[in-house]
Amino acid sequence: MQERRKEERKQLMAYTQVFDLYGGFLLGYLGDLTLQGAMVIGEKEIAVDTEITLAIELPELKDITATRITIPVRVVWVQQDISPEFFNIGFEFLEVPPEKSSIFQSIIDTYEFRRGSSSYTIKPM
Repeated sequence: MQERRKEERKQLMAYTQVFDLYGGFLLGYLGDLTLQGAMVIGEKEIAVDTEITLAIELPELKDITATRITIPVRVVWVQQDISPEFFNIGFEFLEVPPEKSSIFQSIIDTYEFRRGSSSYTIKPM
């Protein structure tokens, strides 16, 4: 699959639940996030070009009291995860007002997995 993203993915360390707002069911967990979209790891495949509204349960964030954010999205890709019982689902945000953009930036700043961190360095055997 050709990489067309304009912004580097930010893998997250928080297990954040993501729901289909109007369907009312758990889609999966937020795997990575940018200001233009997100990847969710879930148990069910969703057809490309499907438009839905996500409800993302927010992890604890400094100076943010909201516990959930909703955002309209379009499925842009789906692929099977390394674990065959899961799917990685790429969503493109359709509308990102400034207040939602600042919440997403706060999630990225707070929960991004930093590969250079000494506590996560793997030493060769």
